[in-house]
Amino acid sequence: MRFLPHSRQMVRAHWRAYVALNLTYYGLVSVGMGYSLSQPGIQQQLIAAVGEAFTSTPVLATVVGAYLGRNVPLAVILTLAINLGAGAFLFITLPSCVIPFLGLLLGAYRALLWGLLLAPQGSLARPMILHSITLLLEGQGYILAMLATWISGLATLRPRAFGVQGRFQGYILGLRVTARLYPLVAFTLALAALYEALEVIYVVSRGIA
Repeated sequence: MRFLPHSRQMVRAHWRAYVALNLTYYGLVSVGMGYSLSQPGIQQQLIAAVGEAFTSTPVLATVVGAYLGRNVPLAVILTLAINLGAGAFLFITLPSCVIPFLGLLLGAYRALLWGLLLAPQGSLARPMILHSITLLLEGQGYILAMLATWISGLATLRPRAFGVQGRFQGYILGLRVTARLYPLVAFTLALAALYEALEVIYVVSRGIA
């Protein structure tokens, strides 16, 4: 927890970029939802594809087992591991270490896909409304990872603006910034995983879905 103040300082120092990322991310989610509501077949196709992935992939099948077994601690741990390791690091941060800012495009793609998949409509309206808090919390984790991508990319391309000489030094500075922000990314995704586990297990146990 002692690392969180450093993370919050980074957010405050780049609050304009943070606000812009929030508006863009949730704006794309809204656009995706709007389009999905006008074309319901898209959501059905995506849900079918996601369901197949969760049953055919051993790791994801383990997550499904934890939820169906109502094992909240295991569901939280597995959800956090996937969201932090794959969703944030592998999908947003690592690509940006190779190509600056690439994680911003990938994060935007996920936001649009989320909107298409999670639009509250038909028999899924109530579960998707309950899931909106998960969407907000988890989205914050990814937005923070995208903020690290933004700062890191700027430090690489404009090192003198960050008080260092040379793009390599800017790149290293960007990695340090990312490391300082990741405790807050992990904390936010942990909260999202806890809520998601409780929410989904509640939905399953009550037969709402």
